[in-house]
Amino acid sequence: MLGNLDASAIVVVFVTLVISITIHEAMHAFAGYWLGDDTAKLEGRLSLNPLRHIDPYTTLILPIVTLVVFKVPLLAAKPVPFNPNRVKYEEYGAALVGLAGPFSNLVMAVVGAGLVQMLNGNVALGIVNALVIFVQVNVALFVFNMIPIPPLDGSRALYAVAPEPVQDFMASLERYGVLLIFGLVLLIPGFGVLLVNLNTKLLNILL
Repeated sequence: MLGNLDASAIVVVFVTLVISITIHEAMHAFAGYWLGDDTAKLEGRLSLNPLRHIDPYTTLILPIVTLVVFKVPLLAAKPVPFNPNRVKYEEYGAALVGLAGPFSNLVMAVVGAGLVQMLNGNVALGIVNALVIFVQVNVALFVFNMIPIPPLDGSRALYAVAPEPVQDFMASLERYGVLLIFGLVLLIPGFGVLLVNLNTKLLNILL
């Protein structure tokens, strides 16, 4: 998807990641607060300040490296803390907190795609190309974070509807989830191909 990047395009990707991850994590925090849990507020995460949410290694360096090598940005921000026992609607409330992040990326991708359609041919090509990259990155963030493996956000939706034995198994994966996910993406070609195909289908719909 994001192949053959030049230096200016990498800068656009970097800026897009900072904006998109900040909004993604802030929406987790705001969703938890709106549903009755002030944990994120007490930790200073009810903020659109990127410094509150990004990790220099996993949020900035890792996605640039994986983007260049694998053509898909893989990354992780600082997890937003929340107490699932304090949010409204129990497990469904926790699912809403989890889904708030990736769906903010989907909304940004839809808005970006709309701007591409409106501005294409009416503004400088560089602006349109930057918007296309903005859409691509946010689609990638949406698809990746919807993988239903802890600690990714999609696991919260699965956890809300799964029977208790499955919930217990998912909880046991929590501490190893990131390694498992990167292992699946990097070591099992079919899994990476699946993610790329999902990205491509969603981009075809939007663009």
